[in-house]
Amino acid sequence: MAARNIAPVVMLEPIERTQLESFSRSRTLSHSLVMRAQIVLRAADGEGNMQIATVLKTTRETVGKWRKRFDRKRLEGLYDELRSGRPRSVEDERIAQLINKTLARKPQEATQWTCRSMAKSIGVSKSMVHRVWKTFGLQPHRQRSFKLSTDPFFVEKVRDIVGLYLNPPQNAMVLCVDEKSQCQALERTQPMLPMGLGYVEGVTHDYVRHGTTTLFAALDIANGQVLTDCKPRHRHQEFLDFLRTIEANVPKKLDIHIVLDNYGSHKHPKVKAWLAGKPRYHIHFTPTYSSWLNQVERWFGLITQRAIRRGSFSSVKELVQKIEEFVKHHNRTAKPFIWTATADSIFAKLQRLCERISGT
Repeated sequence: MAARNIAPVVMLEPIERTQLESFSRSRTLSHSLVMRAQIVLRAADGEGNMQIATVLKTTRETVGKWRKRFDRKRLEGLYDELRSGRPRSVEDERIAQLINKTLARKPQEATQWTCRSMAKSIGVSKSMVHRVWKTFGLQPHRQRSFKLSTDPFFVEKVRDIVGLYLNPPQNAMVLCVDEKSQCQALERTQPMLPMGLGYVEGVTHDYVRHGTTTLFAALDIANGQVLTDCKPRHRHQEFLDFLRTIEANVPKKLDIHIVLDNYGSHKHPKVKAWLAGKPRYHIHFTPTYSSWLNQVERWFGLITQRAIRRGSFSSVKELVQKIEEFVKHHNRTAKPFIWTATADSIFAKLQRLCERISGT
């Protein structure tokens, strides 16, 4: 009887485990490489090939292939091997010229290169330009916005807020609070066309405005649940009313740590006076231009995408009802956002960004 193939036992060095865990969480690496890292990690944890295949929704043969490849070649074995093909028709100098021109220059008649304009300038085909840009991750047609904080206490505030997320205080509730102002009740001028086989949902480009509401929200970082209230305006009076709502819903035995941005109504004298009379409140202001530190902004993105942006509302009341329905459903199945960035990793990323801006 032929001997059965026995899956090799996977033993990881600490540095290998760290690298594989980084691969397995990546959102920029190819899906295949991420899955191979997950296969090896699960194999190192003692899982069998069939169990890994079931969890990762692949085949046992695929699991066995990459398990053996890692056993023979370690991390290098997870990358695709180079395959022979037709020799390149464009020499290295032309490729280098294409890349350098993309990075260092812009066309005189436009703000960015297109495949056709670059192909005409370099003297190659537009498909060659597309392949080179794709290979080297060049996307001249895209931009990504950024804003560096000018807050003189940026470092201290980042360490303070990130410390709350990574190591919340005992006997306290950490709430990320903010308001989403100017939520518009827009009604499309004609009925929507339903989605069908081969075509997407259709909406008219024009709409009728029926007013706005301001959505106040407090996100509990421990469980992901959200306390909300919709108000017609977003002055300090409305913000004070929302603080009173928080006060009524948080058990008296708990301290309350609130993460806030620097909007004027949050620092109004009457707000400060109210907070001064509530010693269990601890306010943590985000640095200027750093709303990304406030986790409730991520939740605002969810409700905008799933309940507001694509809706058609005949009145503000209907919009508010839709918001309340979304919040009720969200809280029934809420999960916290997992914050993993340390203060040092944030500073390191900002340092790299500053170096790119300064050209050093």
